[in-house]
Amino acid sequence: MRTNVPTLAPQLLRSRLTKVCVAIIGATPAEMIEKATAAVKENSFLEFRLDYLDKPLLALPKFKQFFADNMAATAIATCRRAANGGKFPGSVVAEQEILIKAAQAGFLLVDLELESAQTLKKAGVQKLRDTGAALIISHHDFDATRDLDGIYARIAPFNPDFVKIVSTAKALVDNVTLIRFLERMNDHTNIIGICMGDAGVISRVLGLRAGSAFTFAAATPGEETGPGQIAARTLIETYRIDHVDAATKVYGVAGNPIRNSLSPIMMNTAFRRETVNAVYLALQTNRLSDLLKLVHEIPIQGASITMPLKEEIVPHLEQTDPLSARIGAVNTIRLLDGKLYGFNTDVAGILIPLEKRIALRGAKVLVLGAGGAARAAVFGLRERGAEVFILNRTAATAQKLARQSGSKTIKKDALAKTQFDIVINATPVGMAGNKAQSILEAKDLNTRLVFDLVYNPLETPLIHLARQQGIPFITGIEMFVQQGARQFEIFTGKPAPEEEMFRVVLHALRQQIEAAATAEAAESKGKAKPAKAAPAKAPAVKAAPAKKPSAAAKKKKK
Repeated sequence: MRTNVPTLAPQLLRSRLTKVCVAIIGATPAEMIEKATAAVKENSFLEFRLDYLDKPLLALPKFKQFFADNMAATAIATCRRAANGGKFPGSVVAEQEILIKAAQAGFLLVDLELESAQTLKKAGVQKLRDTGAALIISHHDFDATRDLDGIYARIAPFNPDFVKIVSTAKALVDNVTLIRFLERMNDHTNIIGICMGDAGVISRVLGLRAGSAFTFAAATPGEETGPGQIAARTLIETYRIDHVDAATKVYGVAGNPIRNSLSPIMMNTAFRRETVNAVYLALQTNRLSDLLKLVHEIPIQGASITMPLKEEIVPHLEQTDPLSARIGAVNTIRLLDGKLYGFNTDVAGILIPLEKRIALRGAKVLVLGAGGAARAAVFGLRERGAEVFILNRTAATAQKLARQSGSKTIKKDALAKTQFDIVINATPVGMAGNKAQSILEAKDLNTRLVFDLVYNPLETPLIHLARQQGIPFITGIEMFVQQGARQFEIFTGKPAPEEEMFRVVLHALRQQIEAAATAEAAESKGKAKPAKAAPAKAPAVKAAPAKKPSAAAKKKKK
């Protein structure tokens, strides 16, 4: 049996810990060991959630063999009781017994909830320390981020090797509360701090540089052990957590919802490709005041702005460009000398793909929608001399936009007898998760070109309709990448690696298609858990051809 080293050589234990601890779950010991065997190849620091097993004690000999076979592995044993947010239905004494025997089986760290420690009292906690395993005493608040100093004061008397405090971020500023706490405790090197929830992603990436000893990650997407937990590979490859330091600039995408946004993977890939010391995070919020406080506190050097903040943020900007001012919405902000500046790269995201295919001056264009993306399309097209018609479910909103931009409105029943050069969908209709019915029918699609600004899924109902009728089309992925490329240039001052950005977004979308197909196949067979299946074939993205820009054109654009 390998020797437990924490009490003999704490420095040696710390040297074995990486920045990311991968949580391993499973319904059986065999399943957990299979996952651990795969995970340990990339990260030797693991947490085994023994509370996921029906009979944790009976599984310990198998874990002992795993450690014998994987000498480099360093593991935490956690058997969190149901009363404290875990799955173990037993008593505190039963939890204590499992953790003691886990340490004897080769686990180098054991995690005990504060509530359990208080029940066991110091004498009971000492029995865990006597095993030689390093002791983590943890506290999880699944409702809010409250008095972190007070929680620490409750844990400290037990003198654990590590203090783990996990709260829930109900707002972005809760991350600031946690980060400031970690910074205050910088003399205590063994504190782990995390905010759970969609709004807590910031803490999972920036917590380490604020002083957290390490952070936790899921083994794979879909195996999260806490709300908002990120997969290990995503933390390491997309967010490059091993390289985040005091000099790393922070950017993000802000709005609601942004859980499924592909902006983080696109932008972080671009940062890596161009060797920019920066990280781009998902900033889940629908409150502008929350975002503004975060921007100045972290600080956030720049952000992509999505629904519902594009128009609301404009009065808070020091300056914006004339076209963005006329549009009345920005999708990009930059923090310079403590002041915010705004830009609208949606316009470029729409015009660049169109101008590669068709002359816009004098073109007759139908724009569906009257929201932020539609406003960018309408004003941008009018700047290029196009004749624009607006169709929106709320006629009054369309009429207002038409008056502001010098465009026209059109009724749906007039579409079948009207010929357009371009039809642009600037509504969320067709977006993954959006169940609204399509605005257009086959008879309404009288156009030379279709452009759907929705990028997920790859083939929207409108694109499918265009394909059926043999009409050339542009998918939303082009708009998404083009507007992102312009944002990258605003953030960094460097030319954007557009081809790489396009490639990674397309790959991510195809992975989503494969995952959805696998899940659907598993569900149809009545399985509770998806099994790995052969990759589903993604629909071909054979869009309207674009002329490849010449070297002179590329130089001019730069």
